[in-house]
Amino acid sequence: MAKIYYVGDWAVLMGPIFAESPFNYEYKGIDIFNYGEWLMKAFQSSNEHYVKSVPAWDFYKMGPGEYEKILEEYDVVVFSDIEAKNFQLAPNFFDREKMGQGILTQPDRCRLTNDWVKSGKSVMFMGGWLSFSGEIGKGGWGRTKLKEILPVQCLEGDDLVESTEGFYPVADPNWAKHFGEVNLNEMPPILGYNQTKEREGFDTILRIKETNDPLLVYGEIEKGKVLAYMSDPAPHWGCNIVYWEHYNAFWLKCLDLIL
Repeated sequence: MAKIYYVGDWAVLMGPIFAESPFNYEYKGIDIFNYGEWLMKAFQSSNEHYVKSVPAWDFYKMGPGEYEKILEEYDVVVFSDIEAKNFQLAPNFFDREKMGQGILTQPDRCRLTNDWVKSGKSVMFMGGWLSFSGEIGKGGWGRTKLKEILPVQCLEGDDLVESTEGFYPVADPNWAKHFGEVNLNEMPPILGYNQTKEREGFDTILRIKETNDPLLVYGEIEKGKVLAYMSDPAPHWGCNIVYWEHYNAFWLKCLDLIL
């Protein structure tokens, strides 16, 4: 059994805005979406693993020592659509009452993650508008210490590649045997992905047919293992993938690669 801590793929919808007069504007409606429910259910579909899914804002608000406790308890951490600022900033830096009362520092969550993986644990990096370099570089993973354990190299600036016609994954034949009954070449099209560069020492399992860009990459970092999937395991990029009949089996096989 693996314990998986899944960070990201939550969203809050605020609004819409109604203007009833030049002086009266109202926000009506609020919804919270967990777009990570598909991946969470996939990991739990074998009844062998436990998954805790948390929004990016809960990760951001962790105080000193809280993330360390998570790393002690879990075997795998998944990061999806969570930009670098959630690792590099903390609420106490913006508390005016604490400013000037003492030195404000906090353990670097990127360094903690790196050390944890190198000691023998596993991490999955998932794509999205706020992953890898992300939209207009907002993801920022390549500007952090996470680049030490990423199995791909991030681009500088915007790395989003999108098309309503979709992109088709193609598998390396040497890796197909690891996925058993899951025919990777029958995966439905994805609507976008993060463009990255391959990194020496890691294996590319899936590529984008139209561009040859890496899509699924796996490898080892000292005693630990890392996997990167450069598209979204959830809508919108993954709105076809989540209804693929082998979606659950695919992610369980991916999990097997890093356990």
